[in-house]
Amino acid sequence: MALKLGLIGKTNTGKTTFFNAATLLSGEVSTYPFTTKAPYKGTASAVTLCVHKEFRVKDNPVNSRCIEGWRHIPIDLIDLPGLIKGASAGKGLGFQFLSHAAQSDALLHIVDTSGSVDAEGRITEPGVGDPVADIGDIEEELVLWYLRLLQNNADKIARSVKGGETLESAMRAVFSGIGVKEHHVKMALEESKLAGKDFENWSDEESKQFCWALRDISKPTLIVANKMDLKTAPENFKRIQEAYPDLIVVPASAEAELILRRASEKGLIEYVPGEERFKIIDSINLNEKQRWALNFIKKTILGQFMRTGVQFAINVAVFKLLRMNTVYPVYDYNKLSDKHGNILPDVLLMPSGSTVKDLAKNIHTELEKGLLYAIDARTGLRLPVDYELKDRDVLSIVSASRLKG
Repeated sequence: MALKLGLIGKTNTGKTTFFNAATLLSGEVSTYPFTTKAPYKGTASAVTLCVHKEFRVKDNPVNSRCIEGWRHIPIDLIDLPGLIKGASAGKGLGFQFLSHAAQSDALLHIVDTSGSVDAEGRITEPGVGDPVADIGDIEEELVLWYLRLLQNNADKIARSVKGGETLESAMRAVFSGIGVKEHHVKMALEESKLAGKDFENWSDEESKQFCWALRDISKPTLIVANKMDLKTAPENFKRIQEAYPDLIVVPASAEAELILRRASEKGLIEYVPGEERFKIIDSINLNEKQRWALNFIKKTILGQFMRTGVQFAINVAVFKLLRMNTVYPVYDYNKLSDKHGNILPDVLLMPSGSTVKDLAKNIHTELEKGLLYAIDARTGLRLPVDYELKDRDVLSIVSASRLKG
C-alpha cells in the first residue's frame, strides 16, 4: 500500500497548484473559497539516489522509475478541502476535511507566505493576511478535532479502563479511525506528563495538552511556505520560522514548479523535478510570456532558493518526518534480479526500525510464513529475520517454500 501524504491549509494558499505540480494532474484552481470540495488523489514521487551506479549495473525498474540516477518512488498525494477557523465544529467543509485527513501518514501544511489570504480564506492584497496566524488557526482546528473525539468518548474510555483494559488500548480504540496506533498514545501520554494519572481526573487543559501531543505524533507535519516568489513573502518566511521553531519549514513556489513541469511535458525544456536547473531545448516555440516566466523562475526562485521546493517538501516528509528507508528486494542476489531477469526491479519504502520479517510481509504474506533469513547482496551474508533494515539495503528473501521449489 502506497504511502499517503495529505495537503492541508486554508483555501487559496496554493494547495491545488502544489498538487498539480507534483502529480501533473489538473485539479481545479480558483479564487473562490472551497473550490476543492472533495479530496483529489494523485500519484507523486519520493526521489532518492538509486543504488544501480554503486553496483555498476543498468537497472530495469518495475514499481518505480530511474531518471538520471535518481529513483522516483510512487506515493499517494491527497489534496484535501481547505480549512477555516471553526472547521472542527463543522464550519465550511470541516467535517469532510477531517474525515479524509485521517487517511494520511503525514501532512504538508501549505501556507500563503505572501499574506495574500485573509482569515476567512479570501484573496486580499499581498501583505494584508497573516500567515503565522493562519498556521495557528489550522493547527488549533486539528487539535480541537482530536479533543472532540476524546471528549465524546470519555465515558467509553473510562469504562474500558475499569474493565481491565489499559488506557493506551482504550484510547487506541477511540482514535484508530484516524490512524492512531497504541504506541502513538503511549508517547503522547509521556510527552504530556499524563502517564499513570487517572483518566477520569484529567482537567480540560490536560486533555487538550494530550491532544496536542497526540496530533503531533500521529500526524507529523511540515510547513510549506508557498508563494515565495512574491515580494511580501521573505519577511513572513522569517516570522514563520521564528514562530514555529519545532517544525520544518520549506520555502516553495508551487506555481514555478508547475510551469517547469508543464514546459518539460511539452518538450520545451529539460527538467527533472527537484533539480536546481533546467535547460531550454525548444526556444523557437517559446512565446514572450513563457520566456519571461522561465527567466523569472531561473533568477528569482532557483537563483535564490536553488529549487522550487515542491519535490524537496515531499522528500523531507517521506525521509525526515516519516523516517522511511529505501530497500531493494531481489530474487537472485548475485544478478540483482527478479525471477524475470529485471535488474533492481523494485524499491520499497520501509519505516525506520523495520526488520527482514516486516519486509517479507510487505512483499507477500505467504513469504512471511515460511521466512528463514535474508541474504545481503553486498556481502553475501545471511541476515536473521529480526535484522533491522538499513537505508539502501539490497536483500534477497529466503523462505522454506523457495528452498523446496
